[in-house]
Amino acid sequence: MEKRELIQRQEATLLDLRSYLFSRQCTLLLFLQRPWEVAQRALELLHSCVQELKLLEVSVPPGALDCWVFLSCLEVLQRIEGCCDRAQIDSNIAHTVGLWSYATEKLKSLGYLCGLVSEKGPNSEDLNRTVDLLAGLGAERPETANTAQSPYKKLREALSSVEAFEKHYLDLSHATIEMYTSIGRIRSAKFVGKDLAEFYVRKKSPQKAELYLQGALKNYLAEGWALPITHTRKQLAECQKHLGQIENYLQTSSLLASDCHLTDEERKYFCQEILNFASQQTDSPGRKIVLPMHSFAQLKSLHFDPSNAVVHVGGVLSVEITLWSQMPVPVHVEQIAANVHFSIEKNNYRKTAEWLTKHKTANGIITFPHEPAPFPVSQNSLPALELYEMFERSPSDNSLSTTGIICKNVHMLLRRQESSSALEVPSGVALEDGAHLLKCSSVTLEPGANKVLFRTQAKEPGTYTLRQLCASVGPVWFVLPHVYPIVQYDVYSQEPQLHVEPITDSLLAGIPQKVKFTVTTGHYTIKNGDSLQLSNAEAMVILCRTENRAVIYSNTREKSSDVSLRVQSSGKVTSISLPAAPAYHLIEFELDVLSLPSAPAARGGSNQPGLKESQKTCPEKQAAGHCMVTTDHKVSIDCPWSIYSTVIALTFSVPFQTTHSLLSAGTRKYVQICVQNLSELDFRLSDSSLVDIGGSTDLQLVPLNTQSQERVHSRQSVFFVWELKWTREPPPALHCCFSVGFSPASEERLSVSLQPYTYEFQVENFFTLYNVKAEIFPPLGMEYCKTGSLCSLEVSITRLSDLLEVDKDEALTESDEYFTTKLMYEVVDNSSNWAVCGKSSGVLSMPVAAQATHRVHMEVMPLFAGHLPFPDVRLFKYLPHHSAHSSQLDADSWIENDSLSVDKHVDDGVDSSSIKSRGSVHSAASTEHRGLPMPRLQAFPPGQVFNSSAGMQVFVIPSKEDHVLEVSVT
Repeated sequence: MEKRELIQRQEATLLDLRSYLFSRQCTLLLFLQRPWEVAQRALELLHSCVQELKLLEVSVPPGALDCWVFLSCLEVLQRIEGCCDRAQIDSNIAHTVGLWSYATEKLKSLGYLCGLVSEKGPNSEDLNRTVDLLAGLGAERPETANTAQSPYKKLREALSSVEAFEKHYLDLSHATIEMYTSIGRIRSAKFVGKDLAEFYVRKKSPQKAELYLQGALKNYLAEGWALPITHTRKQLAECQKHLGQIENYLQTSSLLASDCHLTDEERKYFCQEILNFASQQTDSPGRKIVLPMHSFAQLKSLHFDPSNAVVHVGGVLSVEITLWSQMPVPVHVEQIAANVHFSIEKNNYRKTAEWLTKHKTANGIITFPHEPAPFPVSQNSLPALELYEMFERSPSDNSLSTTGIICKNVHMLLRRQESSSALEVPSGVALEDGAHLLKCSSVTLEPGANKVLFRTQAKEPGTYTLRQLCASVGPVWFVLPHVYPIVQYDVYSQEPQLHVEPITDSLLAGIPQKVKFTVTTGHYTIKNGDSLQLSNAEAMVILCRTENRAVIYSNTREKSSDVSLRVQSSGKVTSISLPAAPAYHLIEFELDVLSLPSAPAARGGSNQPGLKESQKTCPEKQAAGHCMVTTDHKVSIDCPWSIYSTVIALTFSVPFQTTHSLLSAGTRKYVQICVQNLSELDFRLSDSSLVDIGGSTDLQLVPLNTQSQERVHSRQSVFFVWELKWTREPPPALHCCFSVGFSPASEERLSVSLQPYTYEFQVENFFTLYNVKAEIFPPLGMEYCKTGSLCSLEVSITRLSDLLEVDKDEALTESDEYFTTKLMYEVVDNSSNWAVCGKSSGVLSMPVAAQATHRVHMEVMPLFAGHLPFPDVRLFKYLPHHSAHSSQLDADSWIENDSLSVDKHVDDGVDSSSIKSRGSVHSAASTEHRGLPMPRLQAFPPGQVFNSSAGMQVFVIPSKEDHVLEVSVT
């Protein structure tokens, strides 16, 4: 009511007006049983008043505003507690804890202002300031004068002495921390504890301050506040130093020495603290203080030499690491050691260097990521702030009342980090004591990058894994407990080995080509006199040059020497004297090998030359084209390091595929041979020859090739043709051998004479028995054939020779005067240019006599204009159904056409002259019953039927047609 009167007299201050309005609101809210809203509005009012007084630059004595806030907080809390029971208060701590925290903060400010927190107590100036504040409080109000624990009495008592202030401040702080903890606001509780820790630091109580500093530091690390982290660590280091916590203090000092937020002087101070402790003589010389390495130095990269990180037993391995020192001054390190774990895998002694290198890095350099701090740190790892503008308008006139900025993802930024460790102490870093260590002594680490080189000699085969990295500065050991990514090197013990492989992708038969021999010495030392004994293959020879060279390499492919190699060859064995070489070296040399021409193919018309060794083809490529036939030559090699022989197989590909065919031109015969180059090289073929190996004296082979040399490119063919001439009757079969010299067209350096390529084959059916000739005549009265008009087709079948041995089969019939045979002709047009009208096939009886002729007439209709090729005329032997072999034929041999033409009007007694003049042969349909064996056809072998009209064409003109349009009218 006093403030109401001041307002009426217009003498009220800003605080009087705010206090009056707030008191009326609180009375109404308490009557409405909403006491917790009073606490919320009180906190907002106090913050607003403090900010407005600062903005309005209202002159207030130092500490007066803190006293007003402290009293206001406690008075509101006391009023709320007066109208609620304890259960309600405990269940609604979340509404009142803000006032408790604000009151604690203001009491702390008053204590610092009045000198009640200093170690020596308040001075005279602090006492005068305290007297002014107490006088400004005035007399206590009558309604609280009789209350034992009124806010007024608490404030006067707290400012009256150091002990009383400490009691009240600690009570308020502990009560606030307990309330924050009970409602789950751990972060706020730890920040109150941070203020409490600073109080203990000023009171020289480090044992009490350390726990609260660790809790606050944990929150700062989780949220990534760099500057508060640095400040808190400095306070923590001071406490640890006073408490004598050596390990904790050294770890904190290393963190501060590497903290870029401190000045150089401060960083050097903390680094010197570590060096001073390391230089002191301790009572127990064997004592070790193990600290994490991440604050002292960071492992940046590692480089192996050799780069594949694979060495043999007895070999030397170098490991160079790059350490980034984070100390501000050079630090002398007594020893840097890498702890190595040794493991033996199953059959590891059998592994070769090539096998072990498969999964290694190519350059031997391993880069390590930035080592994370031991806490879930970094503001950079948190999501970005999502800030938005906020406007509040008056509901009456829509005028802007308040504005501000809100963060919509505060729940992501202020998440609890309960899983992290509570204290920043050495996290149980264990120093492994392994039998395998890589050591480097007396190293000075300069600030920044430093190269440290380890060298080790492999003694036992197995896999070595780097586990830890340690740096010792006196009794202080900085340890990197885990090296990630995994770093390993392998040591192998290898048996001597011999590899033989061609220089090119494939070896071609008949051409001298180089084969590379690689001797891996392994653990064996090759001495003078050691040699390789090669058992010569029968169809493959090793060509001995005047001088052979061998190159010796170290295990890392560094050339050691180039020496002469002696190769001696006898009838069955080739001896290669190896040069002296130490263990785990390579000896490489090249020899020329030649696969001799293979044996001739077996008689019977094989398309490929015969091979002494097993032949192999590539069926998977046959669909795409021709592939080369290959042959394996196996060679047995005796090595000096083994009592067993090593068998190797060299695969040679025959570069050519050869086919032959018998061609006819009337009664003249020709043999055509096609040589196809299946390889990727170009060859020059020369000195082609074809001979009769059957010993026929009546045969003359006349070559028709004009060039003496033929160049055949890759995947191309060349043809050779000979005409066959006999002085007497030819034999039933001719056994020929084709031979041609060859050499690579692009490799003139080959000085060895190449052996000829031979191809043996057999040809038969030299006799031309029948000549078939077809002629097409235009319709009567027309000069040219016309599309759509019937034309006359005349087919003449002429017997060229008398009775021969090949004619004696089931179709041959003997009469009194001459022999006859049954033939079937067929006219077909696979190109669909002609329509054969009427009967297109028939059976005729042909006298077996020279120049006997049958003529067949039929009608054909051209379907297109232009130069049309003649229809095909085919001739078959017609074997009767009562043949002794008819029951053994397959289903494809039977003629299933019921209208098969059979000649029934052939007069067996007609002579050949009458046959010459005969026109078309009359025929009728067969009367064979269904289900009975039908007559069968037999094709003539190639060369026995000569079609003299093959390739001929006839000119056909287009027809002029009148088109009639039919129109239906309804």
